[in-house]
Amino acid sequence: MYEARFRVEDHGPYAAVTRDSDARIELWCNDHCDLLHVAESDDNALDRVASSVGVRDELSLGDDRVVITDDCLQRHEETVEWYLERHDCLLLPPLAYENGAKHCRVLALDPANLTGVYRDLSADHEVAVAEKHELATPAREAPVLSLDGILPSLTARQRDVLRTAHRNGYYEIPRETTTAELAERFDLDRRTVEEHLRRAENKILGALVDHGVV
Repeated sequence: MYEARFRVEDHGPYAAVTRDSDARIELWCNDHCDLLHVAESDDNALDRVASSVGVRDELSLGDDRVVITDDCLQRHEETVEWYLERHDCLLLPPLAYENGAKHCRVLALDPANLTGVYRDLSADHEVAVAEKHELATPAREAPVLSLDGILPSLTARQRDVLRTAHRNGYYEIPRETTTAELAERFDLDRRTVEEHLRRAENKILGALVDHGVV
């Protein structure tokens, strides 16, 4: 089996919610409606979702929301599944939307099928391949899922700040950089960088505790 991760420019309503914001949407399609996890969202983001497909119910905790929509997005726009079906590929849910684009994990038995999907998508959209590799062995908890099924979704900014902090020795003892120095790298206020780090750390630690890893 072979897996690829595609970043596809998208002009649909879910991508629009994440454009120019830290919001991230994860989508599980149920044909008649969508199940969404909307992270780092606000009321305006939910209003934009509601205006497109309606909102049947929601749960919220801080900036995170779980939403059940009235309708399925597939009924309103062309979706990536249409391209996958042509080339006998599978979508590994959830489908994610971030920074105005959709991010999808695609599984194929033949790597040539992944090439075909990329070719067809590229004819209609701006596409980037984030990763492509062969799956040699199944994961212990699920056949083709890895830590993505355990670790929480971080916003692009949270990932960037956390990754940069780690690479520059922020978590070393003694620390090799400070939040003030990190703030200069991102042209952000020090308190904003510290908030990104705390949110990322809290999400990761919470997920590990919930799954009994620590």
